[in-house]
Amino acid sequence: MRILLVTYYFPPDLCAGSFRAQSMVDALVAQSDNVTVDVVTTEPNRYQSHQPDSEEVDSTSYTVTRAPLPTQRYGMLGQVRSFGRYAWFANRFLPSKEYDLVVATSSRLMTAFLGAVIARRLKVPLYLDIRDIFVETVDEVFTATWMKPFRLIFSMLERWTVSRADRVNLVSRGFLPYFESRYSRTDYRFFTNGVDEEFLAFPEKPASASGKDAGLLTIVYAGNVGDGQGLELILPELALRMKDRARFVVIGDGGKLPKLKSACEHLSAPVELRGAMPRSELLKVYQGADVLFLHLNNLPAFTRVLPSKLFEYAATGKPILAGVQGYARNFIESELDGAETFDPGDVGGAESALDRLQIGHFDRQEFVKQFDRRRIMKEMAADIMDLAEQGRG
Repeated sequence: MRILLVTYYFPPDLCAGSFRAQSMVDALVAQSDNVTVDVVTTEPNRYQSHQPDSEEVDSTSYTVTRAPLPTQRYGMLGQVRSFGRYAWFANRFLPSKEYDLVVATSSRLMTAFLGAVIARRLKVPLYLDIRDIFVETVDEVFTATWMKPFRLIFSMLERWTVSRADRVNLVSRGFLPYFESRYSRTDYRFFTNGVDEEFLAFPEKPASASGKDAGLLTIVYAGNVGDGQGLELILPELALRMKDRARFVVIGDGGKLPKLKSACEHLSAPVELRGAMPRSELLKVYQGADVLFLHLNNLPAFTRVLPSKLFEYAATGKPILAGVQGYARNFIESELDGAETFDPGDVGGAESALDRLQIGHFDRQEFVKQFDRRRIMKEMAADIMDLAEQGRG
């Protein structure tokens, strides 16, 4: 059995898509000694502040083929050029000409579309793993009139891609109303994100936060700093208003980092900005935190998502302060102890939520057990293999 995995990000890139892709590969090759997975991805490129060299793969069960990207790969134009290079490379330099199945994991529509194109060319089944609703996000984030033709094109590409797929997994159940309203299929899967192995043995007793001696809470945000998070809309003013109670630390990188930095400087807001870092270092930062912070932009598209970062936060046992609405808020309120929510962008609401938040360690072992990524991906791998076997039959 030979499976092709199309994923734009793969370790050592630091992002949700990269971690999920690695877990998927591990689960697939564990299904049988007769399974080989070929990963077609890019050279590490997720963040400008973290550009490690590509890792050598020491495995007889899977291979990793990386597309070289242009030097200018950041910003909208850079991302378009980079994906174009990746798509050209993937179509021309596949590790094999014979596959039983194509799997594409995608937050941006174009990686899913690329997987669909390749599956059609190879005449094999397609399994789609959808991590975000790209079309709806583009509609709400890029509202300029000149973007209208592109939004129409993206909508057409999404329709063709979803229709071409033999099975579709939605990472968040919050996506279901969107897809049900547009497509007639009813066989969606829901293999969500989960807790990675690195966080399963997180120490129960937190280390002393560096700000505690000064009577300050250390509040940490770790992750992407982009349109989806909207940190520049909440953190500068919140940090300024809470400067006598808390210090904020942001670990990460992204397209909105310059704007966040500028807003903090303009208000003289006490926010410490650090670049993206490996998980081994991030674990130490989490140990020193009193509260972990999460925020999604105040747009309808983001009421459907379930941030992968939430599972990582939950496994630490740390209190969680989350500016979210919709599905993510319902999930937090029903599944997690030691978490308080507020409306995105609402500084006063964030202060009130922090007042309600109990500071201490929370036992979330049942949550961790339920959302252990290894178990989730094992079940997903079995579903992928089932489709591959059907394709063979």
